This record gives sequence, structure tokens and C-alpha cells, in this order.
Amino acid sequence: MSTTTIATAKEVFDLLHDDLRAIEREFGNDAVSSVKAITEISDYLREGGGKRIRPSLLLLSAKSQGYSGHGAVRLGAVVEMVHTATLVHDDIIDAADTRRGRPSANTTWGNAKCVLAGDWLYMQAFRVALEERNFRVLDLLIGLTQQMVEGELLQMETLGRAVTEQEYYDLIYRKTACLFEVTMRLGSVLAQVSGEAEDLMGEYGHALGMAFQIVDDVLDLTATEEVLGKPVASDLREGKATLAVVHALEHGSAPEREAILTVLTDQNFERVTHDEILAVLARNQSVDYAMSAAFRHADRARHAIASLPDSDFKRALLWVPDFVVAREK
Repeated sequence: MSTTTIATAKEVFDLLHDDLRAIEREFGNDAVSSVKAITEISDYLREGGGKRIRPSLLLLSAKSQGYSGHGAVRLGAVVEMVHTATLVHDDIIDAADTRRGRPSANTTWGNAKCVLAGDWLYMQAFRVALEERNFRVLDLLIGLTQQMVEGELLQMETLGRAVTEQEYYDLIYRKTACLFEVTMRLGSVLAQVSGEAEDLMGEYGHALGMAFQIVDDVLDLTATEEVLGKPVASDLREGKATLAVVHALEHGSAPEREAILTVLTDQNFERVTHDEILAVLARNQSVDYAMSAAFRHADRARHAIASLPDSDFKRALLWVPDFVVAREK
């Protein structure tokens, strides 16, 4: 691996290639149950792919702090199991039909089986994490799971209405950024680094996760279904006000606010079209506002790891925020 600046996804993948393959094998082995439906659902979800950004971050966090060992592979599989479990539950809660361009698991196996498969994945993640024999690992994972469940419940309470920018940030921290934060902290735990150094890694994960979700929400509004692999504007159709929408509600004209609130309340585009909402966002530069917020969080992430010793792993961590804000799906 070159010691020059890491600038592409391929270079990061090459840096982590063997470990990521090991994580895939670990995940596959860990997701096998004596109950056929659980194994089938877990395999279907795992084979759906994804960016594997969370296990990659755990590897980069641990390796940038001097750790080398199987624990990073084990916990990389753990965070991906936790993430996969959240996706199963999200699809059920949102009544989603597609995920990453394929039918969502609940359309094939039904809600009841998928709820239980998601629960099983959560418990299996904790079981595998126990092999580290480290209470700090369990403490982080328990706190993480509580935050994510609270986030889902809080979001249900906000459906169909306007939210403040602070409410939005609190929701996306609980639903997304807290997993990024814990992933980075787990790397510090493996490297036996604590205190301020762990906190800075956590700050990186927090900021990166916020940027990731803000961009995700923007793409939901502006990308095409072919690129996203799922219906566009699904957040608005579910009554969720994301950052660009929050900005337009606060800065738009009375008719513009009424149009947005109509969609949030109706949870469909029958009275106001998606194109009309996009026009409102464009007139108020609301998408630009949201993307500026994502760029600020990305900068915060890079700043948090400034004191890390120079290495290819640190350079990869410095590159990841650029990838997050520039992605198209």
C-alpha cells in the first residue's frame, strides 16, 4: 500500500481487503441457526450487500491505534449484525417493500418471522461480543441498542408533523450516528486506549454518522429510484421531516409550508406532488443548506482525529468523510 494520500474507495478496500473478507466469513458463520427461517433470512440480508462502512470503520479505528488481532474481525461482524437487525426492524416499521434494489425480507417471510429474526441477530451479536470477555464492549453495545430503540420510538411520535432542527439532529444521532460512534469506540477498546483518545474516536464516529444520515436523507428526496434501489421520497411518504424539509418549513412562504405539511399529514403525494416539493426546496435552497450541514459534520470528523499518529489507516479515516458526502446512494 502506498504511503501517499489515500484517495479512492479501491485503495481503502485494498487496505482492508483480507479483514473484510474475514468479517464476511465470520458474519456468515455467526448467522447460522438451528431454526431454518432465521438462517434463511440472515443469509438473504447478508447477501444483499451494502457498503460495510461500519465494520470498515471499526478496523480502521483499531488499526490506526496499533491493534492487530482477531477481535477486530469478531467485533466487525458484531456491528454489522446489529446494523442488519436494525434494517429488518426498520423495513417492518416503515412497511417497506424494497431494500437495496431487492424485495425487503418482510415481503418474503412476513413481519412476524422477520421481527424474531431481527431479535435473534441482536442477541447473537451480544453472544459473539461476549467472546471478547470485556465489560466495556458490552456496556457500549447495550447503550447503543437502547439509544437506537429510543430513536425509533421518538421518530414514531414525530410522524406527520414538523420537527425542529434540534429534534431532527437528536433523532438521527439515535438512529444512525450512535452506531458509528460506538463502532469507533470499540476500536479504541480493542487497542486498550481509553479516556480522551477514545472520546476523540467517538467524536469522529458521531460526526461522520451525522453527515452520513443527512446525505442519506437528501438522497431520499433527490435521487432516482434506479440509483437508490428503493422508492424515492419514502421519508416524506412516511411522514418524516428531514433536514432540507425542516429548513423549508422554517424559511418558506405560507403556501410552501402548507404544501409540505399536507404531504407530511397525508403521507402521500396525492394532493401535492413530489416535483412540487422539490421546487419548494429549490426556491429556499434547502437541499444546499442540508448538504452544508453534512460538510460541516464531515470537517468535524476529520478534525477529531488530527492527533492520531500518521499511517495509512489514519489517511483512510481522513478520506472516509469525503466518500460519505460525495456518494450518490
